[in-house]
Amino acid sequence: MLKLLFGANTASPAITPDTNTISYEASLLAGNTVEKTGVSRLLFIDNLRWVMIILVLSMHAAVTYSHLGSWYFMEKSPVSQPEMFIFGTYQAWLQSFFMGFLFFISGYFVPKAYDTKGAIKFLKDRGYRLGLPLLFFVFILQPIAIYCIFLFDALETVPQFTDLYYHYIIRMNWLGGTGPLWFCEALLLFCMGYTIYRVITKKAAIKTPALPGKKKVWLFIAMIATGSFLVRIPWPNGTSFYNLQFCYFTQYIFFFAAGVMAYRGDWLRKMPVAMGKYWAWTAVIAGMILWIANIVLGGALQGNITPYQGGWHWQSLVECCREQLVGVGLSLFFLVWFRERFNAQGPIARFFSANAFAVYVFHTPVMIALSKMIIGWHFPLLLKFVVLTAMTTAVTYTLSELVLRKLPFLKNIL
Repeated sequence: MLKLLFGANTASPAITPDTNTISYEASLLAGNTVEKTGVSRLLFIDNLRWVMIILVLSMHAAVTYSHLGSWYFMEKSPVSQPEMFIFGTYQAWLQSFFMGFLFFISGYFVPKAYDTKGAIKFLKDRGYRLGLPLLFFVFILQPIAIYCIFLFDALETVPQFTDLYYHYIIRMNWLGGTGPLWFCEALLLFCMGYTIYRVITKKAAIKTPALPGKKKVWLFIAMIATGSFLVRIPWPNGTSFYNLQFCYFTQYIFFFAAGVMAYRGDWLRKMPVAMGKYWAWTAVIAGMILWIANIVLGGALQGNITPYQGGWHWQSLVECCREQLVGVGLSLFFLVWFRERFNAQGPIARFFSANAFAVYVFHTPVMIALSKMIIGWHFPLLLKFVVLTAMTTAVTYTLSELVLRKLPFLKNIL
């Protein structure tokens, strides 16, 4: 099955088998790194991208039933404490890395694009690739998504779409109508910031940073955790500014910058397997200890979750530390694991990769409609979450392949 999905792996081994047990600093000193294969496209990055986008769908499906987070529609079903713990653990751990990972991947491809095109053409290209899908969502898909909430309700009267759209525009609600495409908005801003940086510091931009060891990675984690804690004092978790959640942006900025440096230093090919293993175990063990201890000692079991969201609370500080430890650790693990195991694509992986961005753009109204349609299914909430994720993935990928990416305008921006 994996061979059908990903094809035969073309990656060279990162280190020889007998060096798997030594530290990754020793592996670096020994020169045990991945050799360049001559393949211009890093297929494991493509695979990581579409896997992360499916995880985005799963996050939104989880919010639909857990009520933890913000989403267009949440089913009014009671959530038991065991279900809440499972949903909370899944969502908190997923939030720790999945969006930051997408910013890292995006940042990785920015330097080459800038070097090739120059400042003006680079910005025009980013405006086209990111700005047009963003505008399409804001002025087309967001109103459709909102309309789906009314359309699938068993109401005697459904508002006219034209009336809904008129009020959406006239009341300036479109300013915060980015939905999941806030990612494109933020990435466009980051690219603008990178361009300004390159214009100001021309020579400094092409330095080749060395692959960081343990101490630098721990420092990286500490910096993001500290920044996140401080940002969450004025902007706690759950708040947003025109759909931009600043509580997570410390990680996004650092991960984007790390992606840029990873390209300059060729880190993705150089990271030894031992590095991925170390950070995987560190993230899982230390992260779970911090997670459970914070829940038990911080008052979450009694329903007091406010201190975890931000402010001068030790619960918020511990959660920021856990979040970034898990986020950085799992990201490093997935980069190494996918490079070693999934650096190829079979027909199924090519299908998922080609349609991933279209699925990201269009899944919102599809998921709302599907979640409304299965309200009457009396399944356990965890099962409904899995079913909704699978149904949304199947429907949006099918629509993308058969319809969306064949339409004249959409095929150029998707």
